[in-house]
Amino acid sequence: MIIPFSFSRIEVNSLAESAFPELLAQFSEHKKVIVVDENTHDFCLEYLITTFSELKDAEVILLPAGEENKVMEVCYQVWQALTEYGITRHDLVINLGGGVVTDTGGFIASIYKRGLNFVHLPTTVLAMVDAAIGGKNGVDMDGLKNQLGVFRHPSHIFIDLGFLETLPREEFVNGLAEMLKHALITGTSEWQKMLELLAGKEELLSSCIASSAAIKCRVVEQDPEEKGLRKILNYGHTLGHALESHFLMNVPISHGIAVIHGMRLENYIAVQKGFLPQEMFIEIDQVLSQIVAFPPIDEFDISQIISIAKNDKKNTSSAIRCVLLKSIGEPLIDVSISEDEIRAALVWSQGSL
Repeated sequence: MIIPFSFSRIEVNSLAESAFPELLAQFSEHKKVIVVDENTHDFCLEYLITTFSELKDAEVILLPAGEENKVMEVCYQVWQALTEYGITRHDLVINLGGGVVTDTGGFIASIYKRGLNFVHLPTTVLAMVDAAIGGKNGVDMDGLKNQLGVFRHPSHIFIDLGFLETLPREEFVNGLAEMLKHALITGTSEWQKMLELLAGKEELLSSCIASSAAIKCRVVEQDPEEKGLRKILNYGHTLGHALESHFLMNVPISHGIAVIHGMRLENYIAVQKGFLPQEMFIEIDQVLSQIVAFPPIDEFDISQIISIAKNDKKNTSSAIRCVLLKSIGEPLIDVSISEDEIRAALVWSQGSL
């Protein structure tokens, strides 16, 4: 299956039956670099290099796993390695991994020699439906999410669901977060399909992944550099990123978990502002709250989370901006929220403080 997208060729198919072998043939006279983390090195790399003979001599770049390692220091070490390997602008970088690998690998390839050819082979649900798609490449700085980055699309994105067989259960939750986000900003039919998946209809996983990836493609197609419509994809991310950054300095929580919490907090604010009807808020929150419990926080945590939210790159002037739902399928972009509203939402998340 090919997902229509102007900026990258996106295939949902077995890697061996996709255009991947053809792509490798095009680079037969050039060097190949495979970027992996510790997880994909152990569980996915062997399949890749044993299945495709063109990769038997590929250089392998091993990134340390985890969001805390998505930093410039790691990128600099990789750029040094690429220089030592004699990589040129005509060579190919293959990013094999989840969101951290596609974010970091894409950034590394985009910057080195003003841009290398690169493709994504996402191995997690999160990367398949979100992180690998859309041309955003970046790293964190001083504990703040994606403070440094560029827009540059991979030439190809190959979504092979076979990689999910190696995925731990908690990683499915990461991907479900973005799939639920896509459903909530799109409409009730997508939301209902996600409810069926959560209710145990696992046979829907493949079609849900494909439709969720297609949703992201349609939005990016219309607004590639996030000047308007694409901002709807930030639903759950203003406060989600603040939580993720805060806990990154203590006991890290995954991006998907943070987004689930971010959606819950932003939905609460939407109700208080009179945008989202109470009954719809309850319906959505019952689903999201059953996936993962909100982590315990205290007054110090709340102050820190608010401080981080004030530094979010989506803000304008001194206003904290986020996406709030008016209804399922009806997101409102660039809504200004106050520190008091964030505090009230965080207090709500704890029951009481």
